[in-house]
Amino acid sequence: MKNSISHLISCFLLCFLLTQASFAQVFINELDSDSPGIDDKEFVEIRTLSPNTSLNGYVLVFFNGNPTSSTANQSYFAIDLNGLTTDVNGLVTIGNTLVSPVPNRIFPDNTIQNGEDAIAIYQTSISNFPTGTVANMTNLVDALAYDTSDPDAVALMALLGVTTQINENEQNAQTTESIQRKDDGTFEVKAPTPGAMNDGSGTAFNGITIAVSTADHSEGDTLQISFTTQTNVTSNLNFTIALNSGSFNSADFTGNLSINIPSGSNSAMTVITIVDDVLNEGDETMKIRFGTLPAGYSRLNDNVEVRIVDNDFSTDPWGTPLAPTYGVVTPTIPVGYYNSLNGLSGAALKQALQDIIANPQVVRAHNYGDIVDILKVSDRNPRNNNQVWLMYVEQPRAKLDFQSTGSNTGKWNREHIYPQSRGGFSNGTADIPDGINVYLPTDANDILAGHADAHALRAEDGPENTIRNNKDYGGTDYNGPTGTANSWRGDVSRAVFYMCVRYNGLNVVSGNPADATVGQLGDKDSMLIWNHSDLRDDFEMNRNNYIYTWQQNRNPFIDMPDLADYIFGANVGQVWFNPTAIADVATINWVVYPNPAQHQVSITGISGNATIEIYSCIGELILQQSFTGQVSIPLAVTPGIYTIKIDNHTKTIFRKLVVSY
Repeated sequence: MKNSISHLISCFLLCFLLTQASFAQVFINELDSDSPGIDDKEFVEIRTLSPNTSLNGYVLVFFNGNPTSSTANQSYFAIDLNGLTTDVNGLVTIGNTLVSPVPNRIFPDNTIQNGEDAIAIYQTSISNFPTGTVANMTNLVDALAYDTSDPDAVALMALLGVTTQINENEQNAQTTESIQRKDDGTFEVKAPTPGAMNDGSGTAFNGITIAVSTADHSEGDTLQISFTTQTNVTSNLNFTIALNSGSFNSADFTGNLSINIPSGSNSAMTVITIVDDVLNEGDETMKIRFGTLPAGYSRLNDNVEVRIVDNDFSTDPWGTPLAPTYGVVTPTIPVGYYNSLNGLSGAALKQALQDIIANPQVVRAHNYGDIVDILKVSDRNPRNNNQVWLMYVEQPRAKLDFQSTGSNTGKWNREHIYPQSRGGFSNGTADIPDGINVYLPTDANDILAGHADAHALRAEDGPENTIRNNKDYGGTDYNGPTGTANSWRGDVSRAVFYMCVRYNGLNVVSGNPADATVGQLGDKDSMLIWNHSDLRDDFEMNRNNYIYTWQQNRNPFIDMPDLADYIFGANVGQVWFNPTAIADVATINWVVYPNPAQHQVSITGISGNATIEIYSCIGELILQQSFTGQVSIPLAVTPGIYTIKIDNHTKTIFRKLVVSY
């Protein structure tokens, strides 16, 4: 009798504590805000006292508590809980894709802040919590303030009515432990238990794992998919799987999608054949995912990705930067585009160039999301159009391996040649693409547009992009991966020169200023050398042509590489003679040959009197001669690059002439 009374008293006390605790009927049961590496195993576990409870009408909100931040005490993320129902233990888990068992709802990796912050559950509509909403107690159901060895977020705690902030790092193991609520309403920190009761009680589920032999397959391959439960099943377990993802659909594979694990066993498998068609669909991703599982089972993983490499692809007639070609790609320079530069020097030349490439009446600004779509075309691998060419590491990578979230290993992303932090345009545009036909006007003072200027963004290997970070080029700073051919150096130089003309406030300087310096990037001297040692090739010209279709401006240092010397280098102050300043290329049939030349150069296609002038690369007049009709002119000059000006008193053309003995 005494034991029965004690048991009743214990139950009463537990019920009393549960009733008095702040979490009431729906509460935050566990939080893991910091996991190893890039935070791809974050989760929030919500509990209801009654099992199988609908969470319709509830919202989970994340707040920033850093008092020095401009967004202090404001929401930075919110999740609508509509459609979720707690399980037999009263639990629902929301987290990253790599959390195991798989969460009931997924949010992107590295979402949860792990400073002095808070999460809260509200009984309201998510429309009441747009990003930037100040924390409040209206319709508040439960809140948890937490940190990873940070000061208390006093102001945020007051707004949420929270008196204690829990330290996930109280045992110096913040990446391997989580904050867990105990039955008395207090918290402890220990190894994470997503999808399970914190004290080990409750119903245990039999977890199922999906496994494949390799994550890379080509069209025509067969793929074995295995399924394993943690313990033997006690009756036949039947479920289905799905493989469709994006453009990968039922026309791309054959095989059985109904799985049976016999009673007394813990495994089954199916074989899928990838259809080898003749379509160039691009590389695709198959996602193996569970259908509805019977009660008592949980998904230990899901959405397992398998890359399907398309063996049908197209190629381009030009080479990669490692095997460059020259003259195959025709520049799409509009007639007269650079005519205003002719005869100018110094500041006037630079200003005239800016007036062209930053013309607010013509030039268009796009956003950072659009850059992904641009690079998939502008930076495509000429040997396989399903890949992009990675600049620094000098190798191709599948377009589908773009890093959207999570680890950057094996992924490619958008490399700012002029770093965001150095340019002062960090996060200056939206990350949601809106296409070529949606754009904003811009001008030379619109520095935020530099965040998404495709002329200075390239496809790059994720880890190498991290290594480069915001370093200067050349000198004692960033010179690229060891053992590569440096086929990117001229491209980088011409992109930096472009940015420093296109946007006011950006400069390229000699030496290596501190990596935190805004508005200055080094090393100019190295880049002037790189501009000539790594010549403009067809890959770079094709980029220039394609980006022009989006932005309606060109990189003039790709069209005319020598121009860099007249604005940034040894020829500053000298008069520029524009080799593309032609009234109408299509109507002028004058021919200068051979080019490259050795001892003489010939000119044909001119009727009547004309004059020829030859200038050195520093603008010095080497030869001036009048002629009529066809003429051959001896060249008593040293090997190098020269500019020829031909004038028949009605039309003028400029041509670059290479002399080599």
